[in-house]
Amino acid sequence: MKAIELRRKYIEFFKKYNHKEIPSASLIPENDPTVLFTTAGMHPLVPFLLGTSHPLGKRLTNYQKCLRTDDIDEVGDAGHLTFFEMMGNWSLGDYFKDESIKMSYEFLTKELGIDIRKISVTVFEGDNDAPRDETSAKIWESLGIPKERIYYFNKKANWWGPAGQTGPCGPDTEIFFDTGKPKCSENCDPSCDCGKYLEIWNNVFMEYNKTEDGNYEPLKQKNVDTGLGLERATMVLQGKETVFDTELFAPIIQKCKDLARENYNIQSGRIIADHTRASLMLLLDGVRPSNVEQGYILRRLIRRVTRHLRKMNINLEDIGIIANTTIDCSKEMYPDLEKNRDELIKLLIQEKDKFIITLENGEKEFNKYLKHADSENTKVISGDKVFKLYDTFGFPPEMTEELAQEQGYTIDMDTFNKLYKEHQEKSREGATQKFKGGIADHSEKTTAYHTATHLLHKALQIVLGEHATQCGSNITEERLRFDFKHPQKVTPEELQRVEDIVNEQIKRDLVVTCEEMSLAEAKANGATGLFENKYGDFVKVYTIGDFSKEICGGPHLDRTGDMGTFKIKKEEASSAGVRRIKALLVKEE
Repeated sequence: MKAIELRRKYIEFFKKYNHKEIPSASLIPENDPTVLFTTAGMHPLVPFLLGTSHPLGKRLTNYQKCLRTDDIDEVGDAGHLTFFEMMGNWSLGDYFKDESIKMSYEFLTKELGIDIRKISVTVFEGDNDAPRDETSAKIWESLGIPKERIYYFNKKANWWGPAGQTGPCGPDTEIFFDTGKPKCSENCDPSCDCGKYLEIWNNVFMEYNKTEDGNYEPLKQKNVDTGLGLERATMVLQGKETVFDTELFAPIIQKCKDLARENYNIQSGRIIADHTRASLMLLLDGVRPSNVEQGYILRRLIRRVTRHLRKMNINLEDIGIIANTTIDCSKEMYPDLEKNRDELIKLLIQEKDKFIITLENGEKEFNKYLKHADSENTKVISGDKVFKLYDTFGFPPEMTEELAQEQGYTIDMDTFNKLYKEHQEKSREGATQKFKGGIADHSEKTTAYHTATHLLHKALQIVLGEHATQCGSNITEERLRFDFKHPQKVTPEELQRVEDIVNEQIKRDLVVTCEEMSLAEAKANGATGLFENKYGDFVKVYTIGDFSKEICGGPHLDRTGDMGTFKIKKEEASSAGVRRIKALLVKEE
């Protein structure tokens, strides 16, 4: 069964059980500053998991584009990927453990024909925050899974969430496929990473909300959030040893083999295949290489591709050939890849070219270090210099080591590793600050900023023209950030007019109303929307007096009058043809 056939079968199965299909959200979380990427299917649904009603009801299903980089060093083994697709079904305060587990079991064994003898499951063993999940274990046992294949594990293994520092979370039950490999020891079980057991599905029972003080409070609305990894499930159904042997990656791997010939390296080939696909999907969602946030991750992925092409002595100009093959593998599942093929490949090549310049600059700096080492009569390049090449010039340490060996030198990796670890800790501390609030944050301040984005959006179109449509936004309790289409810098006079229009609507104390209607009705009523293909057939439309009408998931204020004074603090370029405004709402003392 091909991946796209599996995806269709999954969606149709849950539609049969009265689930409504919703479209995949962007890889870039909308209005959420807590994470760089959409890392799970539940991420765009957090407001609804917390109790906001979804326009399509309480049973939902979809496939969601996801990207995670916490396992980036694992890419190259049988199952780890950076970009992947997660199929999911949700109950928003409807069914719970019994129905969820039984549907998962039916889909795997009846629809897909997986032998029950190949299935093992894990459940939460319990701790001070939540009790042992005997309920899930008994349900699995009633379905024919013997006790010896039901394992109890701790929170690290059998608990999901929250997506950020706070929010909905709960115990889960995970489903593992026995690959047929022999046990690595007597104690080999699904917690082992020897490759015998492959996790394919995770049913999360969201019973709790983790608060800022670290407590777990019972949720008023109990939810189910499941995730079945498309790539891993396809691998299992096709009887392949790795995800890279499926049609999603095999042609890319073969292309790398053809280009590398005798220099082909298995891990490098897999990294190139994974990272090229992930890079193209990020580019498709509007991310552009940069030195910060999502752009930095994209730059890192493309540069890793370049490094591994170089490692196998593949001509770096052939990155375009590999990108074309990658698009061919995914265009049926993501038609927009085909529509934007030329632009995506051009952007990929541009970043590759920039990295070549980086490598040239790094090599010049490296040669200076060689002369310094000679003057000190040593054959060792110090670790602080290796780190400077990495941190300042973006020069990978393995390439420094390779150059050193060619010249008969070694590098002090112990000192480099120490400095790199300190660098990671600082980055992690910075990330901790980022993972606060998020789409689960419905405070008065963030709600006011959500409402302000609607006013800003309309004001920009009044001043600049209807082309000034929203490309994305990012909201915290301190400020809003709003990206919109516009070909040139907005003048100070234009910004002042935008600011004045927004403040005028705030002073008018307009009523904010919400209606649920079909997407067709919303369009007919003049409602605007961001990324229309992300909406389902039924949507929420927020109307602000006689000024603005927009499709949105919320949350919003009831009136505009108490928002404070709107002040634009900065206007700058975000990417080609896209401008960015940062603004504050200031309340007078």
